[in-house]
Amino acid sequence: MKHRNLGRSGLKVSEIAYGGWISRTEGEALEVARAAVDAGITTFDTADVYGGTRAEVVLGAVLKHVRRESVEVCTKVFARVGPGANDRGLSRKHIMEAAHASLRRLRVDYIDLYHAHRYDPDVPLRETLRAFDDLVRQGKVLYVGVSEWTADQIADALRIADELGLDRIVANQPQYNLLWRPVEAEVLPLCLREGIGQLAWSPLAQGLLTGKYAPGAPPPPGSRAAGPVRHKFASGGLADDVLSRIAELGTLAADRGLSPTQLALAWVLHRPGVATAIVGASNPDQVRQSVTASGVTLDAETLDEIERIIGPVVERDPGRIPSQPDDYRRDRAGGDEAGVE
Repeated sequence: MKHRNLGRSGLKVSEIAYGGWISRTEGEALEVARAAVDAGITTFDTADVYGGTRAEVVLGAVLKHVRRESVEVCTKVFARVGPGANDRGLSRKHIMEAAHASLRRLRVDYIDLYHAHRYDPDVPLRETLRAFDDLVRQGKVLYVGVSEWTADQIADALRIADELGLDRIVANQPQYNLLWRPVEAEVLPLCLREGIGQLAWSPLAQGLLTGKYAPGAPPPPGSRAAGPVRHKFASGGLADDVLSRIAELGTLAADRGLSPTQLALAWVLHRPGVATAIVGASNPDQVRQSVTASGVTLDAETLDEIERIIGPVVERDPGRIPSQPDDYRRDRAGGDEAGVE
């Protein structure tokens, strides 16, 4: 497993990170997380809302057997985790309470990277940033990041942090893959200028880019698209035009001696500013397949061919970036990155 610096920070993360909560049972989740450790993954991403807080408990149970200094534990705050009026959002009260609860569930003394899971327009940004800064100064959080913020929101946070001498954002966690690329318009250029590293979630487009779905055929039994809840992005991706182009990508990958999974993950890792690709898995074999993408390089000819094949079906509209609480409709068990494939 290769490692990269997260932006211009000193933190190194594994090129493939493990995240989410998509196993059917807690026992299966433990098995998959252990497989990620055994496969050489050192960066683990979760959130307090995943699995109704159980995802953090499972990760803590796995990592208690691992040397603490050898892993990077990342979690998030924002989504509702209780019935109270202050059980969600980015207020000082909720951030502090959520951070301490995450520390207990994860069985750690500090969180390596703490993300604001979404932007909260109902709380002054200064209040949010001061709360994060206090956690850093207390040694309970080492680095701070955001997830699915717009370029303007990130720029405002950087400006306020510089004005007040607060700890700066060093990481951004966007949905990013071959099919979903709104962040390329504004977010990635800003982050590159400011030294903010990317932890890309859904790098396999919830399994679409693994080649498991064939044009003109029903979703295979047991797949996410065959389940009772079909994510709106995956459902749209099941159009025959999209699946036909993904099949063509599979042929390109085979010609290069790669699997579709390796090609899709290598493409994400080739993008400027991306430090890691966060993969999910419903079984250990999927984790083992994903880690083989670390270190894979794609030459210019292959990258050009990828763009030719996939270009017409790529979503690039920056207005599609979900950033407001009303857009955060996944407080359900599993969370949004529960389907990072």
